[in-house]
Amino acid sequence: MAIETGFTQNVVQRIKNEISKVVIHQEMFSDLALTAMFSGGHVLIEGVPGLAKTLWVKTLAAALDVTYKRTQFTSDLMPSDILGTKIFNRESSAFELKKGPLFTNLFLADEINRTPPKTQSALLEVMEERGITIDGETHALAEPFAVFATQNPIEFEGTYPLPEALTDRFMMKLVLTYPGLPAEKKILQMYDDGSIHATPAGDRLDERPAPDDRPDECLAACPAEDIVACKTEIAAVRVDDSIFNYIVSIVETTRRMNVIAAGASPRGSIALLLCAKTRAAVNGRDYVVPDDVKELAPSILRHRVVLQPEAEMDGVKPDMVIENILTQVKVPR
Repeated sequence: MAIETGFTQNVVQRIKNEISKVVIHQEMFSDLALTAMFSGGHVLIEGVPGLAKTLWVKTLAAALDVTYKRTQFTSDLMPSDILGTKIFNRESSAFELKKGPLFTNLFLADEINRTPPKTQSALLEVMEERGITIDGETHALAEPFAVFATQNPIEFEGTYPLPEALTDRFMMKLVLTYPGLPAEKKILQMYDDGSIHATPAGDRLDERPAPDDRPDECLAACPAEDIVACKTEIAAVRVDDSIFNYIVSIVETTRRMNVIAAGASPRGSIALLLCAKTRAAVNGRDYVVPDDVKELAPSILRHRVVLQPEAEMDGVKPDMVIENILTQVKVPR
């Protein structure tokens, strides 16, 4: 079936309209997170408590009408708690699979840095291969599948830094900020009149959100077949050779700057390409322009560069370095 240019733009706008009924003043965050998801990627969300990180993911699940599961990551969480395990059934005299919460469409790893590396590493195969291996048997996950993980940037006691291999699996790292006075006032008014009192998309496994679990105004805006059609349109987006050169130049520069100890891997280049194609489709184009790459670079590269210790001590931030790189690399015309 031929997909007309603009189909993805329409679908994403419908989803954003539903999210904006519940989560106020996070339009840019929604743009970037949806770009990552429609590119087949996962998202690491950083922000202080109370900024609607969990609410955003729940509302997305409701708008997509897909299954959703949230797990609170704690110090005693074991890999089998999220993957699942085989349990012996006395009646059938056989081992049966008890699926973990990762058997879903959208999985929220809440406060992912509060669980030990052993459990964090259980996500490596799931995020890369979209499959779960239990007792030597691999189980494919249904599409769409995306992992959203949250972490608190100001609380370090009792936390475990994410290993580089896991951090690199996230297509984007997004930073949620305070909404601002007008938006916060609107949030208060909506809570006061009951507009956003309900909890969307209950935490049930293998179930779509029941109507009673949605916010009063949140509707399913995107059936599964629309997601498939969007991916078809995104795959057909054209990329000029100059864009390929621009992407690899940006990523290669991260590997030779003095303030950077380790630059982005080829996975970073691929993420930039995939997200740039998605951004083009979301903007109603069938071709990528340099601004698509430039706008996405900070979110895709900020967690893929490791700064030198002395640079961190001097207050240098990854975003500052990436912005500097973007001014150095020549933009194709």
